[in-house]
Amino acid sequence: MNKRSTLLFGLITAAGMGLACLTMSCSSATDPAKPAAADSAKEEEHVPLGKAQLQAALNEPVGKITKTDEEWKKSLTAEQYDILRQAGTEPAFSGDYKSHGPGIYRCAGCNLPLYNAAAKYDSGTGWPSFYQAIAPGHVLEKADNSYGMTRTEVLCARCGGHLGHVFNDGPKPTGLRYCMNSPALKFEKAVPEKKAPVAETKNAKLEKATFAAGCFWSMEAIFKQLKGVTKVEPGYSGGTLKNPSYEQVEYGNTGHAETVDITFDPKVISYEDLLEVLLTVRNPTTLDKQGPDEGPQYRSVIFYHDAAQQKAANEVIARFTANKVWTDPIVTKVEPFSAFYRAEEYHLDYYNKHPDQPYCANVVAPEIKEFQEKFKDKLK
Repeated sequence: MNKRSTLLFGLITAAGMGLACLTMSCSSATDPAKPAAADSAKEEEHVPLGKAQLQAALNEPVGKITKTDEEWKKSLTAEQYDILRQAGTEPAFSGDYKSHGPGIYRCAGCNLPLYNAAAKYDSGTGWPSFYQAIAPGHVLEKADNSYGMTRTEVLCARCGGHLGHVFNDGPKPTGLRYCMNSPALKFEKAVPEKKAPVAETKNAKLEKATFAAGCFWSMEAIFKQLKGVTKVEPGYSGGTLKNPSYEQVEYGNTGHAETVDITFDPKVISYEDLLEVLLTVRNPTTLDKQGPDEGPQYRSVIFYHDAAQQKAANEVIARFTANKVWTDPIVTKVEPFSAFYRAEEYHLDYYNKHPDQPYCANVVAPEIKEFQEKFKDKLK
């Protein structure tokens, strides 16, 4: 999600470690919307992380691995041993900190899945940075008071290997920056998984509505609560890149916007009703922006599926404009639907699964409360 902050950092000579390390204990370092640096042309060649591969990683038991010091020395390179077993630190910008595309970062010592590449971003620090772990319990934290600083060390939950530190200056949605040492990680590339645009429903009793209007976590949670809505899926529409990944869309150059694909029963709730909810709970007057989120991926678009939906969309916008529901001009676009690509599995029903997450609690929850108050008669 999109908000930039300033990077300040200092150089410290680490006595006894035989290397210089940059410490970010008191600094701010984020470009939260930008994935870790990568050539955009090459980025398009990457295969999105599939549901099966992600689920397999999440289902791996954490367990515990114990080895003698000699066994660790035999199984690790000298650099890996220094970092994982001696809490060493690689010099900034010296390791493999750039993006590898979609996939999973695992512990180099024991192969435990640690981070989804979708949570990786370019912090500008010269170390691999992530805003959240792949799952609770896969990394451990403990206080680190070395070198005259108070920091939080991050350890692999399976083998206890030192990975790096975590700071409270990261991007949304967590506000955290897991600053890792690249030799402590190994990358598992996403494997091909067939993924096609969601087909139009063949059930004549149900219809589709496809809207883009900011963060799809909020949009999904809101529209799911309406009577007559049978299904809501978050995903991506409006661009030309086929099968985009979340990190590609968040980079802002795919043409896609965060979107929700809604299946509804027109006998229970009309398309016009859905449009009224959309243009009420989301601000249709801000160009490429919705609340704290900025960029073309957060633009407001009504993707119509037929001429009737196009007509209805234009009429509802005209009515809202005439009634001055919003003081500023409505900039929501009305465009033909072309394709919808469902988001990665971990995005599905995100708010209901993570209501206490900072972004969900501070941004999504107030939006849902306002929606529930305004549309009480339409709630399930």
